[in-house]
Amino acid sequence: MTGQLDLYGVFLPSLGVFALLAYGVFRALAWLLGKVGFYSAVWHRPLFDLALYISLIGMFSVASNWTSR
Repeated sequence: MTGQLDLYGVFLPSLGVFALLAYGVFRALAWLLGKVGFYSAVWHRPLFDLALYISLIGMFSVASNWTSR
């Protein structure tokens, strides 16, 4: 993995792309968890949301490294 993604001649840092992708998935998961009522069992919602977002970025990064082998 080079650390950059080529998008029609424009090089984007892969972490930035993963962050945008993770944000979209995070918003969908946060909406779903809110509808189900999961957040009533969470002690500190902003801290849980941050941990979920960081976990999603890490998941996309590991998946990218795993598929580039």
